[in-house]
Amino acid sequence: MKAKIRELYEGHSAAAHRFRYALLAFDAVTILFVIVTSFFHHARAVEIADAVFGVLILADFLVRVWLERRRGRMFLRPATWADIAALVSFLAPIAGEGLGFLRILRTLRLLHAYQTLIRLRQDLPFFRANEEVVLAIVNLTVFLFVMTGLIYASQYGVNPDIGNYADALYFTVTTLTTTGFGDITPMGTWGRMLAVGVMIFGVSLFLRLLQVLFRPTKVRHECDECGLLLHDPDAVHCKHCGALVHIRTDGEV
Repeated sequence: MKAKIRELYEGHSAAAHRFRYALLAFDAVTILFVIVTSFFHHARAVEIADAVFGVLILADFLVRVWLERRRGRMFLRPATWADIAALVSFLAPIAGEGLGFLRILRTLRLLHAYQTLIRLRQDLPFFRANEEVVLAIVNLTVFLFVMTGLIYASQYGVNPDIGNYADALYFTVTTLTTTGFGDITPMGTWGRMLAVGVMIFGVSLFLRLLQVLFRPTKVRHECDECGLLLHDPDAVHCKHCGALVHIRTDGEV
């Protein structure tokens, strides 16, 4: 039984790929649930849905712990602790339901998994042709979502200007883009320290991700000798076979 479950989580069969796609879809649903429910007061149905999501996340987490060959290393990964925070958030909302947004870190890990990338290249021609740009967009989206979630989790309930994820997203984007309208300001020492962190680390990462998005680190140019497609923008020789490559540079007519 353990071998069959391991195959679903780590294997290369069609069933394993469908299972991992299903995990990605489930993660997307849980994230969407956290965002949508931030816009209205929680009724009994929302609390029940919270518990159901929490039980499913807990089951998935326990299975992955069971399958892990080196459990000590597993608990050194940030994604593992993000999962723990997320399942506590769903199972015990009073502890801080806003932490459910950390679920997106596991989604990012799943998306960047070697098996998933191979399958995406096989299944989606668009992804195969624009992989670097697509992953840059995903990384940028995840970064924005995590920053927004941290602002929401720390300010909701104590800051009257932040009542839902839209308010937190607005503050995060104006901070990252250095626009800073000043109509929303974080409250409390932790809120201000978080804003400092967003400004210091966030702006540089934000600009770096935008650079990758609009100016990829690799250019597509097929080598006449070996067919290698991706090269450094300033490459003169193919890294694979050493043949001369003639890559058109920016501004060249």
